[in-house]
Amino acid sequence: MFITGPDVIKTVTGEEVEFEELGGAMSHNTKSGVAHFASDDEDQCIEDTRYLLSFLPQNNLETAPRVLPSDDPLRMDEELDKVVPDSPNKPYDMRDVVRYVVDDGEFFEVQEHFAQNIICGYARLNGYSIGVVGNQPRALAGVLDIDASAKAARFVRTCDAFNIPLLTLVDVPGFLPGTDQEWGGIIRHGAKLLYAFTEATVPKITVITRKAYGGAYDVMASKHMLADFNFAWPSAEIAVMGPEGAVNIIHRRDISHSPTPEERRTKLIDDYKARFANPFTAAERGYIDDVIVPHETRPKVITALETLLTKRQPGPKRKHGNIPL
Repeated sequence: MFITGPDVIKTVTGEEVEFEELGGAMSHNTKSGVAHFASDDEDQCIEDTRYLLSFLPQNNLETAPRVLPSDDPLRMDEELDKVVPDSPNKPYDMRDVVRYVVDDGEFFEVQEHFAQNIICGYARLNGYSIGVVGNQPRALAGVLDIDASAKAARFVRTCDAFNIPLLTLVDVPGFLPGTDQEWGGIIRHGAKLLYAFTEATVPKITVITRKAYGGAYDVMASKHMLADFNFAWPSAEIAVMGPEGAVNIIHRRDISHSPTPEERRTKLIDDYKARFANPFTAAERGYIDDVIVPHETRPKVITALETLLTKRQPGPKRKHGNIPL
């Protein structure tokens, strides 16, 4: 797929590119995000299409289909307690969290090869179709950038269009800094994800596994963005930014005037961690509904989902909102 082929590109710009590199399956799966899936052959493509349709209703007036669950809704997997490393700088695979929580560990990922710092896909909880959005610490530490914001926003809008509840798994250190991101309009693209989560009327459940910093925390289906249930693991850190960065900015003058600046910085960082490197301060303010042990995630989320199955949220009387395209 392409708008203009290699010959036209060479004539107009002088750039030489092959057909496959320009518009092949993996080019659109990894670079452009135009394609959502890549299949090895026709049989796999048909099978994937059938599986995708099994999560979707026939139309927007129906609820998402439910299958008879084969997995115990009260299952608690102790392995979840070991997923998040002790060091806040060590990565882990958010897909492991998904597989331990959802039915039978089955997760049908969408745009697996594009913007890999965020994962999106379909799964089931107690037989109910759900859409899963999660930061991926294994890629760019799970930051939000332009591509990740657009990818997740599109997926959230799709789930909302087809009445599919949303489960959001949060481990986000912030938005990706840099001139390329700023000049590329990361504010506008990040607003797409914020808008998509806020406007979605389907049940919205959020679990914060580790970092939830700054504006990226807000965007990832926070209570401020009208999520219905917000849970946090004890390892969650909800703050404006990480301890080191926050102390360097907030206490800059204090540190510079101290006779022992490094000792003072270390003490302030330890104080900041004690106050904010846990979910309880946010819970006191009502931004977290419950702090849960990781292995309790599946039954807690299923209970929340079943509580929300009759959710009805009428939209404002307007033609449509003005999404920041």
